[in-house]
Amino acid sequence: MKLYLNHKVAMMLFVASLSGNIQTSDAQSASRDTLQINLREAEKIVLDKNLSALAARYNIDANKALVRQAKLWDNPVLNTDQNIYDGKFFRHDASGGQVYVQVMQLIHTAGKLNKAAQLALDNTTLSEIQFDELMRTLRYTVRNDLEEASHLLKIKNVYNSEILEVEKLVKGMDEAFKTGDIALKDNIRVKALLFSLQNESNITESQLIQLQLEIRTLLQTNENIFIKPVLSYKFGELTKAELSALDSLKHTALECRTDIRMANASLEYQNHNLIYQRSLAKPDVSAGIEYDRLSSYAPNYFGLALSIPLPVFNRNQGNIKAAQFSVKSQQALSNQVKSNVENEVLTAYKKVLFQQHINNEAQLEFSKDYDKLFQNMLNSYKERQLGLLEFIDFMDAYKDTKLKLTDQHHELIKSIEELNYAIGKDIININ
Repeated sequence: MKLYLNHKVAMMLFVASLSGNIQTSDAQSASRDTLQINLREAEKIVLDKNLSALAARYNIDANKALVRQAKLWDNPVLNTDQNIYDGKFFRHDASGGQVYVQVMQLIHTAGKLNKAAQLALDNTTLSEIQFDELMRTLRYTVRNDLEEASHLLKIKNVYNSEILEVEKLVKGMDEAFKTGDIALKDNIRVKALLFSLQNESNITESQLIQLQLEIRTLLQTNENIFIKPVLSYKFGELTKAELSALDSLKHTALECRTDIRMANASLEYQNHNLIYQRSLAKPDVSAGIEYDRLSSYAPNYFGLALSIPLPVFNRNQGNIKAAQFSVKSQQALSNQVKSNVENEVLTAYKKVLFQQHINNEAQLEFSKDYDKLFQNMLNSYKERQLGLLEFIDFMDAYKDTKLKLTDQHHELIKSIEELNYAIGKDIININ
């Protein structure tokens, strides 16, 4: 008997300590500010405040500046030659002292300036598409994180509802144990059930804390703020939402996906680069005027200066060949991206249809009926119409079923978000 009493005391102290820790955690959560936010508001904050988005915007501005730079002409070159000593230092008079001045301007042929400007413009277009791709990814990430946070909060509600009822039951059983109405093993068994529920709830809380860190980083919010997602969608409508034909969705994705636009823009850049490299094979001309005093047949000589390299050995053939291969390489990559997009749409499409099939209104009704059964079973046990083992088995089954239903509903939300992400626009709206 002494062994059972020690076990009882240890278990009660442990459960009391655990309950105290949970109350402390809840008190800390209550002391923090809570920011209630929906998905649209979160997307706007990411667009306005996220540091990665700000850096991408600056990169666009930098590339726009390079477009202006590429259009500028080269500066003229001034050459001069002055005598230092001719009987006298720096002698420049009517009878002596040579002076030579030349001004040269490099003239690009074959439209090189326009072609270089086009490459800079292509880079700007690529940076803008990269920004759109970043925002697409950030939007998908923050939506997934908020929906996952909502999912974890629903899981905590499942645990909390059971914990609340079992705590009431434990309190009543403690009183009954004092009067000898129940056995010690029954009292300890119910407290072990409470401990198991509290431990699993703590694991969920730990996952939520880590997720909150990621959400606050995305939204650039204060570390003391708890982000509570507010989702207003109607689950029953999502299970019945109709999808367009698969071919239509694939066509939409090929028009909307930023990685498709990126691949096409990269291919265009490589084609323009090939044109530019071919233009570099044409030699540029340097032209200018020169003045020579007292160093020629005429005292004051004015001349026209022209300079042009002869394309004998280097005709830029290596860079041209490399550009040709780059075009072929990018064409292959573009085809691969297109194939990947079509496969992603197909996979996401099938997942949504599958999740809609297994999630239906009948399950929602079942969940409501199961909650009523939970209260009936609890009352039956309190009135001793139900045995302890049968009650505990039901509690485990109720918890597992509610969690599976919650997970199943969350999987439908995730599959819809994946389809929207795969297509590049919202096909099914989740608010």
